[in-house]
Amino acid sequence: MECEKADEVVAEPVSPIGQYFNSSILSISILAVLESEVPFDDSRAIPLLKDIFLPINPRFSSIMVVDKNGVKHWKSVEVKLKNHVYVPNFPVGMSQQFYDKCLQDYLSKLSAEQMPQSQPLWEVHIVKYPTSNAASSVILKLHHALGDGFSLMGALLSCLQRADDPSRPLTFPSVRMRPDINGSSIFKNVPKFFNTVFNTASDFCWSMIKSSLIEDDKTPIRSGSAAAGWLPITITTMTFPLHQIKQIKDNLGAVKNVMMNIDNGVQLWCHSCMIPQLDPTIKFSSGDNCGLDPMVGSNCVNQESTNLHSTAVVLLNTRMFKSISSIKEMVKPDSKAPWGNHFAFLHISVPQLTNAEVQNPLKFIQKAQEIIQSKRSSFGAYLTAKLLETVKKLRGHETAAKFIHGSLNNSSLAITNMMGPVEKMALANHPIKGLYFMVAGSPQSLVVTIVTYMGNLRVSLGAEEGFIDSPKLKSCIENAFEMILDAASATPSSSNFLNGHRASFGP
Repeated sequence: MECEKADEVVAEPVSPIGQYFNSSILSISILAVLESEVPFDDSRAIPLLKDIFLPINPRFSSIMVVDKNGVKHWKSVEVKLKNHVYVPNFPVGMSQQFYDKCLQDYLSKLSAEQMPQSQPLWEVHIVKYPTSNAASSVILKLHHALGDGFSLMGALLSCLQRADDPSRPLTFPSVRMRPDINGSSIFKNVPKFFNTVFNTASDFCWSMIKSSLIEDDKTPIRSGSAAAGWLPITITTMTFPLHQIKQIKDNLGAVKNVMMNIDNGVQLWCHSCMIPQLDPTIKFSSGDNCGLDPMVGSNCVNQESTNLHSTAVVLLNTRMFKSISSIKEMVKPDSKAPWGNHFAFLHISVPQLTNAEVQNPLKFIQKAQEIIQSKRSSFGAYLTAKLLETVKKLRGHETAAKFIHGSLNNSSLAITNMMGPVEKMALANHPIKGLYFMVAGSPQSLVVTIVTYMGNLRVSLGAEEGFIDSPKLKSCIENAFEMILDAASATPSSSNFLNGHRASFGP
């Protein structure tokens, strides 16, 4: 991305990750979609932006410039709000299904468009047509250089109020610290210490290798296209009740059951595409069988073996926080949840399953839990973040951006999540019935985002257009969730499950 040359010294420098995400090799944005229960009055947009949105942070009224030393800074400019608000026009009087497709196509177009560097890096799009999910939709497109999902979620929620009582604050789920089930015995802590050292070294080295040397295999979720990240994506969403996810966690002891469900759904999808002649003895739950047809997947990679290597890149928030913080708290100099981009990458191998194992969710959970347990006792992601800072200081932000690009491009999918409010929100007295977001510009064929809102969990799939059949991949993930939920319902408690599989889960 070409930034303007600064003819004056500007006070606030761009953060390192902000520079990486707005470079010649990477340009990553966040699309946030608010689904309104009532038609949105677009005449409220300009006053709302002027009086509430712009004062949240100076970056919303700044552009990125480069000084004479090649260092990027934020420069304050006059914001022409009309240049940031878009109201698309579609044919009138059509069905909700027609407007579903219009919205999907519009989001796909937005995902591939680059924002002009001559104005602040955000846009608002108001879709005033009823879809099957909402009476109207408000789309915010914000460049990732402005901040990460944690920061931008805080900014977004500063513009919203509780629908039932605007005078009361929105509340969020709290992050509970995991208790030390092994106690504080020195004899138990010594093995844990060496295990942490080993896992940290292993993860750090593996991250270096994945970023520069080894690519994932081409599969139905990885095209390997050099243009990935600049291509349009198709956005599909699905909703899961949080009480059912809690049931899975309580009964199976699956601390990352959402990621397990997604990975298991991906496995079903990959098997449906790569098994040339499906074994008739393999049965899945009711539905369209995830498109398990021997002729399915004209764009799928033709492989004789399904034993292919796939890696998920998980984005981890590195702040010391328990919940979403207020903007006032974020901008404090000593804040434990500061504004900006504060996250690290973690590579997690997608468990490889045989045709028989793919229909057994307990087998999948065992394998996934082994991998996740090792990651929980590792600081490899933090070492990788420190390495990026060193690379940036020695070689510049473009070289560091290439390292991040390699980490993403050599993997198969990215997964990131956010916590949303427990209560229903309202935007300028318009009740919001749904919320989801997507990361655009990541050089992968598949990006998965997760957000909680009002007792539900919304999963969004950003799939490379023309390569992945999004409806069938969605069906596979929903199918996998039902399989895991059925297994959880048949398992009385996590203690019984863990005791029965102690060798698989480790100490």
